[in-house]
Amino acid sequence: MALFKRNQIEEAISRAVVPTDGMPPGDLLNRLKRLLDTDRKLGRDPRSKDPEKSTYAFYSGSASGSGVENWFQEYEAFALLTALRFLEHGFPQQKSVSSLRAVRPGLEQEHARLLRLDPKALFDQEAVRNAARPGQLAVSNTDPVFLVISSESEGRTKADGAKTIKTLHICRGEFEMMKVIKATLGPKTIFEIVNSVHQLHHYLSIIEPSQRGRAAN
Repeated sequence: MALFKRNQIEEAISRAVVPTDGMPPGDLLNRLKRLLDTDRKLGRDPRSKDPEKSTYAFYSGSASGSGVENWFQEYEAFALLTALRFLEHGFPQQKSVSSLRAVRPGLEQEHARLLRLDPKALFDQEAVRNAARPGQLAVSNTDPVFLVISSESEGRTKADGAKTIKTLHICRGEFEMMKVIKATLGPKTIFEIVNSVHQLHHYLSIIEPSQRGRAAN
């Protein structure tokens, strides 16, 4: 299993968010740091049967503190990128982390399955066009996987704009996605993840680890 240094996942996520060969912007690094810190501070109980309590969203095993360099699995880099997408859509930080903890067993399996697929077939645009039907969501791959968030407003009034995650579902294909949408209440936010899985995989494969590393503060 490949492991990656902090600088590699930061640079790969940065390129996936804003394609550039430059160093990740400071605000992006700060957001990633806050996500990692939140996950660490929530702690975990390995004996719990609840994934939200027994597993980290972005770490394997123990999450070392300041001054100790952590190594990350590719899935954990993808989970960080996904959490960043949640934040950009207005979901609160702690709930985003908790939700990704809760779905980690299933999402990690789906991530591994997607990486086993042949990219040439997966991103065959002629096949994508041939499979498209009126009324379907536009996708750019032949085996779409969706994260469906059911949310609700929080705060004094719904006009505050704050919202939280009620449920998070992993749906393989539009048929599963529609079943979840019909079965759950509240507004929905939908993320298609196949592109981000393979895009991040590409960047991680070409970014070299830093010589001295960057401590996970």
